[in-house]
Amino acid sequence: MTNEQKAIKTTYLSIAANAGLAIGKGLAGFFGNSFALIADAIESTTDIFTSVLVLFGLKYASRPADDNHPYGHGRVEPLITFMVVGFLIISAIIIAYQSIKNINTPHELPKAWTLFVLGGIIILKELSYRFVVKKSVETNSSSLKADAWHHRSDAITSVAAFIGITIAILLGKGYETADDWAALFAAGFILYNCYLIFRPALGEIMDEHVYDDLIVNIRKVSLTVKGILDTEKCFIRKSGMKYHVDLHAIVDATISVKQGHEHAHVLKDTLRKEIPQLGHVLIHIEPSK
Repeated sequence: MTNEQKAIKTTYLSIAANAGLAIGKGLAGFFGNSFALIADAIESTTDIFTSVLVLFGLKYASRPADDNHPYGHGRVEPLITFMVVGFLIISAIIIAYQSIKNINTPHELPKAWTLFVLGGIIILKELSYRFVVKKSVETNSSSLKADAWHHRSDAITSVAAFIGITIAILLGKGYETADDWAALFAAGFILYNCYLIFRPALGEIMDEHVYDDLIVNIRKVSLTVKGILDTEKCFIRKSGMKYHVDLHAIVDATISVKQGHEHAHVLKDTLRKEIPQLGHVLIHIEPSK
């Protein structure tokens, strides 16, 4: 199974999980008088739409290169990530607005049984986060990583809801708003996560240099190729799940242009074989001094 197929399969699982949780949280929040749970349900509902966006992005990014897109369609991934962040910001604003409104409106205490619902949600969402983030690392997918953080933020907002409901139940009359304050805190945390998701995607769009470990590996593999004496400049840019490389390789200055060309081809083939996540590899031959 290719990285693209793994990422797409993982996103389908995310959509199914978020749909089930959104329904469960919404019903528990409504019948259990907990806005923190309803806030959680709102976030899970937006997660469904953002996961659908991620799925679209992954499918589009997996298209092969063509005349108009010689480096493939991978750059759609960070663009989709920006849209995911937009959805998160909107959901955080809605939750914050409703929380402030509820804080100023008298209402009943949450039901104690909602704590058991939240406990199960916290465990499930944390396991979902660990699964999806593992797949994002395996596939080098920035949008899948953003989707993973949806699960983690959902788990933490559920923890906030758990704490708020517990305070409201234990302290009783006069502390009904603890649940709403928990939802307000959750909105703030969602906004903070927006930055954590947005920043790496922006770096990817701007070709930010953050690939030192990969460069070390490329240089190491290059020196195993016969005829390659050393390497000089090495530039990397990420597009989708692939890394495109520009590498300057040093060869014996006395060999022919044809021999240098052959060395470059062997080096390119070796790098792509040993480091499968590489996409285009451009080799520039430099003569030894």
